Amino acid sequence: MMDNQQKTPKKKRGFNLWWKVGVVALFAGLVGGGIAYGVGYLIDNGYATSSSTAVPKGSNKSGGTKVNENKVTGSTQSTKAFKSVKAAVVSVVNLQAQSSSTGSLGIYGTTDSSSSSSSSSSSSLEASSEGSGVIYKKDGNTAYIVTNNHVVSGSSALEVILSNGKKLSATIVGTDSTTDLAVIKINSSDVTTIASFGNSNQIEAGQDVLAIGSPLGSEYATSVTKGIISAKKRTVQVQDNSGNTTANASVIQTDAAINPGNSGGPLVNMAGQVIGINSMKLSSDDDGTSVEGMGFSIPSNEVVSVINQLVKNGKITRPALGIELVSLDNVSAAQQKSILKLPTSVNKGIVVMKILSPSSAGNAGLQKYDVITEMDGTKITSEATLKDVLYKHKVGDSVSVKYYRDGQLKSATIKLSESTALLSSDSSSE
Repeated sequence: MMDNQQKTPKKKRGFNLWWKVGVVALFAGLVGGGIAYGVGYLIDNGYATSSSTAVPKGSNKSGGTKVNENKVTGSTQSTKAFKSVKAAVVSVVNLQAQSSSTGSLGIYGTTDSSSSSSSSSSSSLEASSEGSGVIYKKDGNTAYIVTNNHVVSGSSALEVILSNGKKLSATIVGTDSTTDLAVIKINSSDVTTIASFGNSNQIEAGQDVLAIGSPLGSEYATSVTKGIISAKKRTVQVQDNSGNTTANASVIQTDAAINPGNSGGPLVNMAGQVIGINSMKLSSDDDGTSVEGMGFSIPSNEVVSVINQLVKNGKITRPALGIELVSLDNVSAAQQKSILKLPTSVNKGIVVMKILSPSSAGNAGLQKYDVITEMDGTKITSEATLKDVLYKHKVGDSVSVKYYRDGQLKSATIKLSESTALLSSDSSSE
């Protein structure tokens, strides 16, 4: 999933505010200039050093400015965390076939092949896009890298650039568009560092994190930004290259700067452990209001589960209920009462919007507008909690559910089938 396109924010009235800011800025400039002049005078005449310590006139005969020792001694916690993992972070270059033709130049410098009957074409591989990845496993002559599915999607070939600048060919092991994860592999002879994963279930909002990657491409490889975890779990929509919603993902929200090219790079805690894989950012809302500091990462626990299956099977097989659904939070109170006929005490759950074919839930007797509130003894409060419970099972397992129909609490046992449906634009398929 690519980073959302920025939109122009709405204009707001701020004449009086800017007038006040102008006055403050002018005052600050005058005060700052006065301080600078005063200190400069003392230094020039030997009464002060560059660190503003008063000394007798003439003791600093050179009259120059010196560099003092850094008062921060040793490595900080964030510096140690960065150093422990930076050599495992790589740039991933997506190479695609580009057609070139010989002929006259048309408008805007493009080749106008129609203007020349003698034009010829050839195909070559060129860098289509760049992202990031992190080396997490070394097995014999092979090293495994986790990145985003959208980083490698559509590639004719892949190139990996190590932190030392060495370029290596890479091949795809497996991809999963639902979680936007992919595993690729390279020869391990030049790999010196592998990253380890931390438990994303144990993270806390407010804790410090680092985002490492190649924003805007390999020219800025191994860039590091620092921030905090803003939220442990956010449900966001995953979109394909055409802008269609294909999944709803449960992700970590962070204010560490994430930019195009950071996709696939690690979100790291202060122990140097990978707790997430950076995947997207929000640059504006639906109204076009510009936002900053809203990046999202796939939690490490989900990452590990997916990449282990990709290495083993090359694909992900998921269980499904065979329904299209929507969160009860998105249903108005009036509709909850008139259509769903829910008791006032029920305010969380998942609404069945459509029974798919084939359907495990349909086979168990569930119908449109049933509201699932519990699965395997766990309260279902959102799509994220439903998936958390569902994906702990395998295809063929049976799960117990409780649901409301016309205000009456009912129960059923559902034998899970294999997931084949994608998500629609307005509801999720499970």
